[in-house]
Amino acid sequence: MSKDSVSNTEKNAQIENSGWFSKFLSTVEWLGNLLPHPITLFASLALFIVVLSGILGYFDVSVLDPRPEGAKGRSADGIIEVVSLLNAEGLQRIVTGLVTNFTGFAPLGTVLVALLGVSVAEHSGLLSTMMRAMVMNASKTGVTVVIVFAGVISNTASELGYVVLVPLAAMIFHSLGRHPLAGLAAAFAGVSAGYSANLFIGTVDPLLSGITQDAARMLDSEYVVGPEMNWYFMAISTFAVAIMGAVVTAKVVEPRLGTYDPAEASIDLGKQTMVFPSKQEIKAMKWAGVSFVVVCAILALTIVPENGILRNPDTGKVTGSPFLKGIVAFIFITFAIPGFVYGRVAGTMKNDRDVIDAMAKSMSSMGLYITLVFFAAQFVAFFKWTNLGTVLAVKGAAFLQATGLDGPEVFMLFIIMCGIVNLSLGSASAQWAVTAPIFVPMLMLIGYAPETIQAAYRIGDSVTNVISPMMSYFGLILAIAARYKKDIGMGTLIATMLPYSMVFIVGWTILFYLWVFLFGMPVGPGAETYYVA
Repeated sequence: MSKDSVSNTEKNAQIENSGWFSKFLSTVEWLGNLLPHPITLFASLALFIVVLSGILGYFDVSVLDPRPEGAKGRSADGIIEVVSLLNAEGLQRIVTGLVTNFTGFAPLGTVLVALLGVSVAEHSGLLSTMMRAMVMNASKTGVTVVIVFAGVISNTASELGYVVLVPLAAMIFHSLGRHPLAGLAAAFAGVSAGYSANLFIGTVDPLLSGITQDAARMLDSEYVVGPEMNWYFMAISTFAVAIMGAVVTAKVVEPRLGTYDPAEASIDLGKQTMVFPSKQEIKAMKWAGVSFVVVCAILALTIVPENGILRNPDTGKVTGSPFLKGIVAFIFITFAIPGFVYGRVAGTMKNDRDVIDAMAKSMSSMGLYITLVFFAAQFVAFFKWTNLGTVLAVKGAAFLQATGLDGPEVFMLFIIMCGIVNLSLGSASAQWAVTAPIFVPMLMLIGYAPETIQAAYRIGDSVTNVISPMMSYFGLILAIAARYKKDIGMGTLIATMLPYSMVFIVGWTILFYLWVFLFGMPVGPGAETYYVA
């Protein structure tokens, strides 16, 4: 009997002897793996959108635009119609937009530019040394908590977690003799399923608060909403998400994955053992830290003073400033410079050629991701052009509105609906721009403040990110996972991440009800729970 047959027999026996939940996840994995390769899937979905738009466009499917008159992006006649791509105009748009859809796909440039800087810190050994210093003296549980917590915190500069922490967490788990996909899952859960939680105000806060304010002013023209409106609740959520993520990893994900077989890897993983940093590495890390502080000090001079050159030139504030808009450039700088300093002191990098080789090596591993992005970008563009995502969101919102609920339980359905819509309309700001004009006024009319409504929305918008192939970085995560399991399918990744979504949506919703309705705590500075006209 072959080794593969023995392995499959043992796995089947484990499934038969396991509980119902493990059998359920195995069924999800089996069904998900029946799906074609993600690249084929995106190509097929793009074609399906073209055909579906033609059918729905023929029958004039439309919804009322929920945005007020004069609002940015509102249709002229107040109607959102499904736009057909199955005609001459549609074909022209597809042909002329094929290249720009790809090159203009935001995550592509973000990942590649950030990765250039991160690659220097990675190949010089800085990232490995830092993480080893953090986890070497930590318990098994401590390592997991640190990784999930770091994932949540990385959302301050959202792309950082996807590009840096997820692959690093897989490497750490592998070097500790644990399954690398469990480390990947823990980091991915923190970064993506815990997207809205954070100890700090991030780049998404001003985006959402601006949309919420516009929606609130449909009823109250003087209502003001600030970026800090959910800070208290999101800060406490950071610790809750970290704990929940660590528990799911230890109790569900790792036991299900079992012992890792390096033969499953698609690349040469080498000897990844975890040893405490040497004196030379610690010295190099200290100098890298000094260089990081210097870089941050220089950047601070551009944004802290009222006349800082990277502040918003119109308002003089950091919100909407070139600094926040160009955050990827600063990710590149703050990784590349300390990375090279570390390499020089540690002796792992001697000149510019070593830096270039590090960047080129990282870029060479991105072929699968770049190919996937091409087809994913077409699907996302077609979905946007046809208005199918907007129509779906409005229809779903109308269904929830028709339930007639007016007690706190309405938020349970609201959170679930947001999580479902998030599966197809992944952008937090895009989804909120469509649903906020419906739900904010509606829930204000039954007595709830916009701050409370947005906090609930952010739960639903976060928890299903890790199980949606439509999420911008899902392809990147799948490409990273393929390094450790060459035959991994979309179903395997979804089944691995599903327990996080299930636990997070339940646990986070309970926290919301306890925080807001039982303890009566505000979701942010000066925020009210209830609205009084």
